[in-house]
Amino acid sequence: MSLYSEYLKEIEVRKNELGLNPKPIDGADLLSEIIEQIKDVNNEHRKDSLNFFIYNTLPGTTPAAGVKAAFLKEIILGQASVEEISQEFAFELLDHMKGGPSIAVLLDLALGEDADIAKAAATVLKTQVFLYEADTDRLAAAYKEGNAIAKELLESYSKAEFFTKLDDIPEQIKVITYIAAEGDISTDLLSPGNQSHSRADRELHGLCMISPEAQQEIKQMGEDNPDAKVMLIAEKGTMGVGSSRMSGVNNVALWAGEKTSPYIPFINNRPVVAGTNGIAPIFLTTVGVTGGIGLDLKNWVKKTDENGEIVRDANGDPVLEEAYSVKTGTVLTIDTKAKKLLDSEGNVLVDVADAFTPQKVEFMKAGGSYAVTFGKKLQTFAAETLGVEAPVVYAASKEISHEGQGLTAVEKIFNRNAVGVTSKTPLHTGSDVRVKVNIVGSQDTTGPMTCQELEAMAASTISPSVDGAFQSGCHTASVWDNKAKANTPKLMAFMNAFGVITARDPKGVYHSMTDVIHKVLNDITVDDRAIIIGGDSHTRMSKGVAFGADSGTVAIALATGEAAMPIPESVKVTFKGNMKSHMDFRDIVHATQAQMLKKFNGENVFQGRVIEVQIGTLLADQAFTFTDWTAEMKAKASICISTDETLIESLELAKSRIQIMINKGMENEAGMLQGLIDLADKRIAEVKSGEAPALAPDDNAKYYAEVEVDLDAIDEPMIADPDVNNDDVSKRYTHDVIRPASYYDGRQVDLGFVGSCMVHKGDMQIIAAMLRNLEKNGPITFNAPLVVAPPTYNIVDELKAEGDWDILAKYAGFVFDDDKPKEAARTKYENILYLERPGCNLCMGNQEKAEAGDTVLATSTRLFQGRVVEDSAEKKGESLLGSTPMVVLATILGRFPTLEEYKAAVEGINLTSFAPPSEDLARPAIPLKAV
Repeated sequence: MSLYSEYLKEIEVRKNELGLNPKPIDGADLLSEIIEQIKDVNNEHRKDSLNFFIYNTLPGTTPAAGVKAAFLKEIILGQASVEEISQEFAFELLDHMKGGPSIAVLLDLALGEDADIAKAAATVLKTQVFLYEADTDRLAAAYKEGNAIAKELLESYSKAEFFTKLDDIPEQIKVITYIAAEGDISTDLLSPGNQSHSRADRELHGLCMISPEAQQEIKQMGEDNPDAKVMLIAEKGTMGVGSSRMSGVNNVALWAGEKTSPYIPFINNRPVVAGTNGIAPIFLTTVGVTGGIGLDLKNWVKKTDENGEIVRDANGDPVLEEAYSVKTGTVLTIDTKAKKLLDSEGNVLVDVADAFTPQKVEFMKAGGSYAVTFGKKLQTFAAETLGVEAPVVYAASKEISHEGQGLTAVEKIFNRNAVGVTSKTPLHTGSDVRVKVNIVGSQDTTGPMTCQELEAMAASTISPSVDGAFQSGCHTASVWDNKAKANTPKLMAFMNAFGVITARDPKGVYHSMTDVIHKVLNDITVDDRAIIIGGDSHTRMSKGVAFGADSGTVAIALATGEAAMPIPESVKVTFKGNMKSHMDFRDIVHATQAQMLKKFNGENVFQGRVIEVQIGTLLADQAFTFTDWTAEMKAKASICISTDETLIESLELAKSRIQIMINKGMENEAGMLQGLIDLADKRIAEVKSGEAPALAPDDNAKYYAEVEVDLDAIDEPMIADPDVNNDDVSKRYTHDVIRPASYYDGRQVDLGFVGSCMVHKGDMQIIAAMLRNLEKNGPITFNAPLVVAPPTYNIVDELKAEGDWDILAKYAGFVFDDDKPKEAARTKYENILYLERPGCNLCMGNQEKAEAGDTVLATSTRLFQGRVVEDSAEKKGESLLGSTPMVVLATILGRFPTLEEYKAAVEGINLTSFAPPSEDLARPAIPLKAV
């Protein structure tokens, strides 16, 4: 059977079973067969084949794109004739392919002997920005040989005409509101985790956004208001909190954006989103990738009394009052010139200047941030090749320097890694700069989209400036089902060939690893001054500064080794007092959030900022418990300030784990892993010699706010509660409700989960120690299921070697078997201990789930509705978050323990204890050394 016949069968299945259009073509062999049918004027499939070729073939570096570009070249040169595709139309199609094989073809034509064709090709090339070294090297060589077209192209690029000749954004944009939900909107609403397998199939994945009813309402609103854009809103909340999903923005754009190109299927851009409290930092980055607009509405404000005091409700939370209405169907106007949001009568509702900085306006004009990134690079290349100074076209990098003001830790990291900075003095918060990216991580549910983004930007190999990069398999580790079998090997093969260290070996040499990506990135980060970009919101390393990112930003970091962003503001976090022996560090983490909110009257000063926490003596593994949770605090990132001794110990541990990866056969041809060990050795030597001590802020640095956590005030385990029954729907699922365990007073627990990135080896040891403690009182019986998923295989191996795994296995009713991994997700649980494969497990919600309506107590990070547990017809599911010892004891009892029961169960166990540094770790300012 021909590939085309198989494609037709697939089309019928998609149409009849899913109501979908034909899947876009990315395979070379299928498109070659389609081209042969186009050439045969009598072929019965010719008309459809022509439509597939023109309108349904993916661009960039896909195998199909190479075949399409080659055929269009034949048409332009007269070597093939297609009545429906003129030479002019062939150039138009090449224009829309945006890089990769199409650029190679255009350069062939532009540098060829036919003057008319060369001129036409040059006209198209002048609009392109996705050129790589192979392309620019050809141009430079042709220019040096005296080629006039090459000179013409370089002159155009040096002036950035590919950008300057684009239309400016409209001065006024009419929008019609659609309230997607009340309260914080997690990206789960826009792109559910349980549909992660379909993210690379954009039309199919688009069907999962919000609900089918909402999709039709949005579509109808757009059709009824053709002169307006539908603006999706998080009413009384923040838009896009939680996971860093490009797929969420893609879905919004698919239903409420603009078509990117008539010849590229199911890729839209320029959506408009908004939130009462603005847009979550990572989500705002993805909005920029699509050239969209993200607004901070401020349409609900804190109510005050006649004395100016904040009015509070019965729970002590500030009462909000509506400043202006954005109910669904409200017509508003965004004045992009005045940077104001206007009502239907032209009255100003709110200033939206933050949404229209010069840099963001450039993204909007160019149709996305990628085009700006590559455009700047191309302009610089052309100017240097011509030996001229590039005119100022793009908004100048914002370089802010305050004389006499010290640097925060994040300011130091950005100054060290800044690229192309002209300032002779160190830069401070607010500066907008390009920075070198040291470590890049991609995870497996967004990875297929990262591959698509790399293909779309015509990238074929990792940037040599990236120190380390890892592709994980943790998000789909729980169940080796048909979806995982179809997606994961393909993803690993692509990334391995691209130059990334992969959890699964496409050649089958080493055992497949499902280690949690954040743990691996934490290990391969070997410099406390590094910048890390990872395809997950919990990319929050305890060395360096890490930014969770969408799949597109990960792609740009892999391809260029750079990222561009403003230097963010920081909040300083320190500790005082003493941590009680029965407390776990997870309780300190939760209490930090609770004490911060109380101090600042409910204002989350962490949101959108970097938390610089003086951890001091906690190793990187343990400190990650704090940095990981900062995603739920809505922080942009977090930095751990450690002592020299702690940093050295953490780096030695990282070296040993990287060596284990090498021993397993995970090293690549470039020697990336050995390179990381060498960098760690260099950093250790710098610290020991005193040449460059552990990263610390200056003692005269300026912070947005400072939070001192009182350890003496934390006397019992602290639980993060989704507050599912709060009368105010906007206050549910926010991660801001932190309560002491005594609040729950024996409440039933239906399932416990110890796993996800929030746990480390110490948590596994705590479980073993608790089981030993409790078995002294007789046989241990679980009155609720307990699911345990270790973060990494290294931890499992170490526990086996040290003897702790034996007691875990002793009480386990299920132990994972890599030779026979589960092929179906568990839907029912027994009251036993489940020892699951390393990976994310229940935290992801895309494979394993608790039973609907359960009350789950978990070490997870996610308490979003439907993530770990869905609602049943009788009861709301709730995901309460707590420490490992609390979860373990609650499942044995089948309920929340009393404080006395809890203390008895952990007696004598060394929990993740923490003593704050005896003095402020800030240092007197010293001159910076630039990279």
